Amino acid sequence: MIRLYNVLREFLYLSGANKLSKSKEAKLNVPEEPKLDTPEEVGDEVDPNVGLNKALDTYRKLIEKNTDNPTEPLTDKEQVNLENRIKEIEEREVVEKIEEHEATEIPCVKGKITIGPPTLTRFEKARIMGARALQLSLGAPPFITIPKDARISLDISMVELEQKVIPITIRRVLPNGDYQNIPINYFA
Repeated sequence: MIRLYNVLREFLYLSGANKLSKSKEAKLNVPEEPKLDTPEEVGDEVDPNVGLNKALDTYRKLIEKNTDNPTEPLTDKEQVNLENRIKEIEEREVVEKIEEHEATEIPCVKGKITIGPPTLTRFEKARIMGARALQLSLGAPPFITIPKDARISLDISMVELEQKVIPITIRRVLPNGDYQNIPINYFA
């Protein structure tokens, strides 16, 4: 509503009809949006398990739909199993703070890649070819003889990547910060 008011006001200003009297401007006024009460103002305490309770309610609703036969309610045994699973979820320990972990390097033993696939991902290929093509376009010497069919620096960088002559190392990182530096010639 306020946005509409501002648009109308701007339109009137730009159209030259900005000489509205106070009475006409008063007609355009939009009532203020109601303020949302904060828990401090209301006096209620915030339940720390609000998110958990909502998630459990959603879980209960999904399970109660009975995917085998949606028109029939759950049997007593299924209902008891559902309640037991919900109690189990409620009793789980909530991890508030994750302990600090110092990132360490995972060595490539015998050329074995332990993080990720044994081949370059399409994102790694794109990053390598893009960086190398930029270097070539800025005057870096190529590591191979330039093929006859190469038209742009990206063509040269593709051939260099296929022949694995680009001196580059890929760093793959785990979510906990541990990483592995993998030379490009280790990839299949």
